[in-house]
Amino acid sequence: MKIASFNVQRFGLSKVSKPDALSTLVKVKSIIDNISGTSITVTNIIDLCLRFCTTHHYTIQLSARLGRSRYKEQLLFLYRDDVVTLIDSYQYEDNQINDEDAFAREPYILHFKPHNTVLKDIVLIPVHSTLRDSEKELDELYDVFMVVKDKWKTNNIMILGDFNADGAYVTNREMNEIRIRSDRNFHWLIGDDVDTTANTTNEHTYPMTAKPFNFHKEFSMTEEKALEVSDHYPVEVELLSSSCSQEAQEKCSSSTGNDYCGMCVFSVQ
Repeated sequence: MKIASFNVQRFGLSKVSKPDALSTLVKVKSIIDNISGTSITVTNIIDLCLRFCTTHHYTIQLSARLGRSRYKEQLLFLYRDDVVTLIDSYQYEDNQINDEDAFAREPYILHFKPHNTVLKDIVLIPVHSTLRDSEKELDELYDVFMVVKDKWKTNNIMILGDFNADGAYVTNREMNEIRIRSDRNFHWLIGDDVDTTANTTNEHTYPMTAKPFNFHKEFSMTEEKALEVSDHYPVEVELLSSSCSQEAQEKCSSSTGNDYCGMCVFSVQ
């Protein structure tokens, strides 16, 4: 089963009115079982995209409009209901006593039961941090993790989204002080040198992705056409199937031990 995070930049009427952009979005959704998205600003556009996607049946879960200012975003989940079952959802409220308001857009969290993976359940925590407060929001994700871990009694938790975690946004020193980075119980699925942006002239490196799905190359697109879809690539991770060999399952289990299974997938700007 594949899970992906995709920052679909300014997902609205102007984007889906471009045939190549709409076609690419539909192809990406057809390849991936579970996808969470950020920068969704026009909700009825989603149904339009899904009408063109006939390969699989997808179910939609959408957060409330999130943001401190007039500009709002929504967190979107699209998932194949023949692959996973939704157990529960939770809108994190950043209002703990004696705690600061860390998130501009609080995480909207879903708890799933996969039908055919070695994991009996999995929690997805998507986040789109702001450029100004990315360090603070990244660190606050540790508290979100602990709340969710206690709420649903599971360690199978994946943090994914657009974290703005490199370049001019978070220094190496700051990154090392962020709890989900410094705590060795959290497992990071890829090195710090993988670029997940569609702009080929980008000079920054972007950390913590499992594997970017490069639709630019996959569908033989020009850079101009790719940027009409988004300035980010989807980032995907594949869960081990329950039908895999016992040896592979033991290898997977031994790699996590009793640690938190906090698999962090970042699609950064």
